Amino acid sequence: MMPPAAPPAAPNREGAAAERIDALAHVRSARELLLAAAEHGPAVFSTSFGAEDMVVLDLIRRHGLPIAIFTLDTGRLPEETHDLMRAVEERYGRCVDTLFPDARAVQDLVARDGANGFRDSVEKRKACCAVRKIEPLGRALAGRRAWITGLRAQQSATRAHLAPRETDAQRGVEKFNPLHDWSESQVWDYLRALGVPYNALHDRFYPSIGCAPCTRAIAVGEDIRAGRWWWENADSKECGLHPGGAAVIPLRVTT
Repeated sequence: MMPPAAPPAAPNREGAAAERIDALAHVRSARELLLAAAEHGPAVFSTSFGAEDMVVLDLIRRHGLPIAIFTLDTGRLPEETHDLMRAVEERYGRCVDTLFPDARAVQDLVARDGANGFRDSVEKRKACCAVRKIEPLGRALAGRRAWITGLRAQQSATRAHLAPRETDAQRGVEKFNPLHDWSESQVWDYLRALGVPYNALHDRFYPSIGCAPCTRAIAVGEDIRAGRWWWENADSKECGLHPGGAAVIPLRVTT
């Protein structure tokens, strides 16, 4: 994957809003982390087209940063996610590479565990994630030195100690989390101010969106990731893409 070309300049009517947003301290900090990732490159951003990922994608494309972008299509994504992929292409150009799981591995998984065997146990669910997400991720990160995510510390208990920059020794990359200290309201203020497209499921009480059979809407007062693998204990709700225990790298960001 080659870094995408810079997008065309934003229309004048959006210029004032973009200038105001870019001047905010947390947005400047996120952009500095993206610049650091680009300098440490080759760099790549993994997007699942959630609200946070749309902020990062917009920053990359709007500022013409030399960062490639990819997504993992597991074969079980909601139709609304595919609709957003199309909206992203219309706004930013064809800038996202889509990776799919190995077809034979999926066939073997379903033959062994059944179409929805991931609901039988955490082990089977993680086996499904390994085939549909982790193996393609390894291909996407091959040859990269910097991996950018849209993770936030406030998203869940498993991410509470998220650092802005970490070393993922297992995958041999440095991991950059430009939105690590953003609040949910800051994410939505950014998207609305700039008219950035987002997944329609967010308007139906889906704050966290993954595969269709593993995602549900949440009720008032529930944790924002309560709708992911809701049949499991909250402490186990990670798919293996972002394991804990990464070494933290001291951050040097200008303000």
